[in-house]
Amino acid sequence: MAGKKSSAEKRYAQSEVRRLHNKAIKSEVRTYARQFVEAVQAKDEKLAKERLTTLVSKLDSARSKGVLTRNAVSRKKSRMAKLFNVSFAEAAAK
Repeated sequence: MAGKKSSAEKRYAQSEVRRLHNKAIKSEVRTYARQFVEAVQAKDEKLAKERLTTLVSKLDSARSKGVLTRNAVSRKKSRMAKLFNVSFAEAAAK
């Protein structure tokens, strides 16, 4: 019957579902970040560029869902772009 569950129990159940959902999104972002760093370390510019594009998309998606804050997303994107530019600047200069 409806009305049996207290509001506190319902709130707890909702927060648990949200926590697991947010955890999955954060894990996915970390996975894409790791793959990007591995591509940079392997000196594969084309693959790193593709993975950076995908990572930025995933970060923006996490921001729009409220999982990550605006500043956290900006910081991560900036650091990854800097890593890419520093790593492949020598190749472009040659």
